[in-house]
Amino acid sequence: MNPIIAVLSGGTSPEREVSLGSGAAVARAMAATHPTRLFVVDRDALPAGLDPARHVVCSTLHGVFGEDGGMQRLLEADGFAYAGSDMKASDLCFDKWRTRLTVSAVGVQVAPGRLFTAAAKPAAAALAGEFGEQVVLKPNRQGSSVGLQIVTSRAGLDIALGGIRQGEWIAEKRILGRELTVGLLGGRAMGVVEIAPKSGIFDYASKYTKGLTEYFAPAPISEELAARVRQEAEKAFAACGCRDYARVDFMLSADGELYLLEINTLPGMKDTSLLPMSARCVGLDFIALCRDLVAPAVERFRLAAALPR
Repeated sequence: MNPIIAVLSGGTSPEREVSLGSGAAVARAMAATHPTRLFVVDRDALPAGLDPARHVVCSTLHGVFGEDGGMQRLLEADGFAYAGSDMKASDLCFDKWRTRLTVSAVGVQVAPGRLFTAAAKPAAAALAGEFGEQVVLKPNRQGSSVGLQIVTSRAGLDIALGGIRQGEWIAEKRILGRELTVGLLGGRAMGVVEIAPKSGIFDYASKYTKGLTEYFAPAPISEELAARVRQEAEKAFAACGCRDYARVDFMLSADGELYLLEINTLPGMKDTSLLPMSARCVGLDFIALCRDLVAPAVERFRLAAALPR
């Protein structure tokens, strides 16, 4: 039986508009190889009309509920085959601090950092003493660029901490250097891409405003370094129990050290997004990438359909 690919887009997070763009692009590409239907998600629930006996789900939801294990929990409870990481890995990778601990345990390097709550914020002097005046502040459980702050002075650190009102946050030593990212498909790393924001900071505006960032695909680095990036990405993907596909981001310091920033289990999926850039480096166009990233879920659907009931 050939399932219908149900592409989920939208959602309720601050990244809804980005997801709508990803969903529309994936649905168009997926339709070249599979029967496809696009669903727009408007609340934290499965959209009406989804049927586990007919649909394989390909979610392009970003942020809270979409990427943090919430949607995955509902899909698993109703017996859906779906592309991407399962509930457990999605929840882990959305939690930046737990991701740091998990990858560090297998030897993948992360920047020095600490976790704190808004109710028990460290003093600016303590953070500056620990990490220097250049500090990265980011919410522990939000989309990759949501709430990100790069602080470059003691006064700026005081102001940034004063603006934190709720939730868990991470403070990290800022690593100065080059930002690299690599997509993974089936657990294997593809091409390494360099991200060069004109502001020097790859924040939400630099990521989603045309012309504010340059991208180099493949990254202009040695093959030896590219191989090291791919190896570290594959190690992190496996350690976190990821499935099917993801994108892993790194900083490369001036002295050649690699530091993992995060693992994106549902990265942006417009034709011009970073995961498709990485795929094109190894000869996969957008249609082929969409076909291949949903293939394991289609196989899981067929295996489940063949089981005696």
